[in-house]
Amino acid sequence: MAQAYKRILLKISGEALVGHQGFGIDPAMVEQVCGEIAAIRQAGVEIAVVVGGGNIFRGFKASTSGNMDRVTADHMGMLATVINSLAMQDRLEKRGVYTRVMSAIRMEQVAETFIRRRAIRHLEKGRVIIFAAGTGNPYFTTDTAGVLRAIEIKADAIFKATKVDGVYDSDPVTNPKAKKFDRITYDEVLSRHLKVMDATAIALCAENKLPLVVFNLLTPGNLQRAVEGVAVGTVVGE
Repeated sequence: MAQAYKRILLKISGEALVGHQGFGIDPAMVEQVCGEIAAIRQAGVEIAVVVGGGNIFRGFKASTSGNMDRVTADHMGMLATVINSLAMQDRLEKRGVYTRVMSAIRMEQVAETFIRRRAIRHLEKGRVIIFAAGTGNPYFTTDTAGVLRAIEIKADAIFKATKVDGVYDSDPVTNPKAKKFDRITYDEVLSRHLKVMDATAIALCAENKLPLVVFNLLTPGNLQRAVEGVAVGTVVGE
């Protein structure tokens, strides 16, 4: 396959793994997502993954609605991402894809500690890396963690997997007349307050000129088409 990108970071929300269960991890969804990842790895694309933990625990929500200390809640959310990362690693390796989970929080029994040079070496050897535990710091989302890791490993772009087929000027679920953008700038995303990623993540993309591709992962083959440069979603750039 002709590749528009050689090395990418795929950002997946924890909710993407829920499937029809409403909570937790749906094995069928993990299988589908890992199948998409395996296909582009086998085609020669170097890929790293950041997966959220919202299907298990959302720190910000717990701190605001449950009167829980924000730092404690965020640490719990980071641990939820580790659970999702291990589930994805298991499914990828059952497909014969060599995988490493690298955690921002030290937990040597289940994951390697994140070291940038080691991560790059894993990619060069053809392994899929799943970055877990966010940045290891409270108050930062997994969107920001994904952008940070993408910059650190010198990814060509960050791919944001969603349940819709790109960026719209309003919520397409509630507004049937919502307009989809094929391409939009970082500044427009921020000025229009579009909910693509949080503002910190978008600003980090802009500062480092990191392209952001937003697409629907639930459509089979979309990730592969996006990596080939086919217009299957929205590109956020300069």
